[in-house]
Amino acid sequence: MSNNTITVTSPLLPDLKEFESLLEDIWKRKWLTNNGYYHKELEKALAEYLKVPYISLFTNGTLPLITALQALRITGEVITTPYSFVATTHALWWNGIKPVFVDIDPETGNLDPNKIEAAITPKTTAIMPVHVYGKPCKTKEIQDIADKYGLKVIYDAAHAFGVEVNGESILNAGDISTLSFHATKVYNTVEGGAMVMHDEQTKKRIDYLKNFGFAGETEVIAPGINSKMDEIRAAYGLINLKQVDAAIESRHQTAIKYRNALRNVDGITFFDDMSGVRHNYSYFPIFVDAEKYGITRDELYFKMKDQNVLGRRYFYPLISTFSTYRGLESARSENLPNAHKMAETVICLPMYAGLTDEDVERVIDCIKK
Repeated sequence: MSNNTITVTSPLLPDLKEFESLLEDIWKRKWLTNNGYYHKELEKALAEYLKVPYISLFTNGTLPLITALQALRITGEVITTPYSFVATTHALWWNGIKPVFVDIDPETGNLDPNKIEAAITPKTTAIMPVHVYGKPCKTKEIQDIADKYGLKVIYDAAHAFGVEVNGESILNAGDISTLSFHATKVYNTVEGGAMVMHDEQTKKRIDYLKNFGFAGETEVIAPGINSKMDEIRAAYGLINLKQVDAAIESRHQTAIKYRNALRNVDGITFFDDMSGVRHNYSYFPIFVDAEKYGITRDELYFKMKDQNVLGRRYFYPLISTFSTYRGLESARSENLPNAHKMAETVICLPMYAGLTDEDVERVIDCIKK
């Protein structure tokens, strides 16, 4: 058995020859950015694939979050989760908005709708949940609360590319959803992202905002920023879209192998598929109960590392423990027991299309031994 390093993720790469042919076409067109041919083609293709009415491409996954808050004129306080990547909360901070952390549901890792109402104040203007590991939030319960209090809902759907519930895209929930197409994601454009919205008017406003606020050659209608996706990454993304279904199925098969092998390992638990959900298998987190398993999560993590198997303690530490946020009342650990427990016990196992059976066996052996 080889001892090559097994990374936690590996990028889905398009066919190089096909990509080269599109690059040649871009060279001929001499149109590298600013809503070019491939940008338009990728927006159309993604809207169709993701079953969403309108989509706007961005140069990374953080800028659509920042722009969504601007577009919906969110101010004051926003209820969000401490169990996510830091970009979720940083987007609020960059907009001068106070994040209010609410604990998670231990069954899913997502924002717990039962804890939201207690956190609402007269300054609350929105809820920003995250579909953690691509597992859908309880969107109906969250929307009911938002409607009751007149709040906007922006979903950080960075992990939820292609995820559906009973055939309906999870990206259609809330007022806006945002995606990341970073190299580590199920579908990537090297760096990139997108925003999903429900109507043409919002799409138009977003497209202005991501291009400095220009509505024409000389008219600027809002203080926008520059967050457009270029033609090269759009072309790359078009080719990658052709193979994403096969990549998701490959990840699915890896998830099945992990579950079958680890189901009866004392002290190791994981999430099973949710009924009626088309998952994308973006991550495979396990949770280590040190008492039952015999060693702590960190001891297992470093043992795996010693054997060239790179897991990731994702999400650890919690956002609420970082220096910028730890002084907030809502960041106190007694308010977030489930989030702390999950952060302190999680390891995401290697998960990507192209993991070999031998690699998967090595990962499993590390944990079983």
